[in-house]
Amino acid sequence: MPEIVATTPGLFPLPDWAKDELSDLKGHQKTDLISGDEGEAITDAYERAREEVVSLQTDAGLDRISEGQLRWDDMLAHPLAVHDSVETRGIVRYYDNNNFYREPVVTDDLTADGDVATELDAAAELVDSGLQAVLPGPYSLADLATDEHYGDEAAFLDAVADFLVGEVEQFPDVETLFLLEPSLVESPPEDGTDERASEAIDAVANAVDAEVVTHTYWGPIEEKTYAHLMDADVDAIGFDLVADHDKNVYNVQEYGTKDAVALGVVDGQNTRVESPETIRDRVDWFEAQTNTAYDTVYATTNTETFYLPVNKFEDKIRSLANAATLEAPEADQ
Repeated sequence: MPEIVATTPGLFPLPDWAKDELSDLKGHQKTDLISGDEGEAITDAYERAREEVVSLQTDAGLDRISEGQLRWDDMLAHPLAVHDSVETRGIVRYYDNNNFYREPVVTDDLTADGDVATELDAAAELVDSGLQAVLPGPYSLADLATDEHYGDEAAFLDAVADFLVGEVEQFPDVETLFLLEPSLVESPPEDGTDERASEAIDAVANAVDAEVVTHTYWGPIEEKTYAHLMDADVDAIGFDLVADHDKNVYNVQEYGTKDAVALGVVDGQNTRVESPETIRDRVDWFEAQTNTAYDTVYATTNTETFYLPVNKFEDKIRSLANAATLEAPEADQ
């Protein structure tokens, strides 16, 4: 049986008190909340919120603890949205849902600024073990942004990858890195770009001394893109079994996968809470359908969880943690 590791892809909902407090503070300060310009009161509120979500995960029994990305108002676009070489312009729909982010327009060289690393440093003070970093994958981050500096799609993707590499190199010790790549599903790369996307993911993965999971969601990856992703030196690829379990199973049956796998077995956008038994059944089903004995299965929500009410978020991570400790069913004699 594989080791089942209960975790999440991060981007948590803000605690209710923090929503109210930060809304009031931001209204008075009228800031874009760019790193370093937030003000002491806003910084303090985020620190208290971080402490709360770390404690929630620890109390629930998750195996990997995320910083929570509570400052990421622009969701996966955040690392660029707060960069000095980026202008944030109009409001853009975040994939095909009712969330929006500020369009990050790159106007100068992208250099590592340590924004995400600073958040992880703060989380490391709160976590004894099992710290997990979360980043947008290079393909998704480039897809969410607009380039007005590099002038070439390939050069821009390379620049975004280099930026993320520089960020990763400033991380404290982490056990796992989740690279979130929904654009591989939502905006599939064309011929040539799919290979470059894999190489960009590979570059980021090789910059960190941790287990790296490239997590995809909102559907299955196209076959050619998946085949190229398999070339990336990552430890696990993530599959959204909530959105489409059959096609994801087909990709693994046809092209194989890594020795470890991440499975989106809990709905990160729906308030219905899955039982630990249901979660474990989905993990066992995937293993049986793919006829593979994995070293590790990362059991996770399929998407980010900022869509959820805080109480449902708590219930879902507790179910994930409990599912990981369930005894496997006895084999028929």
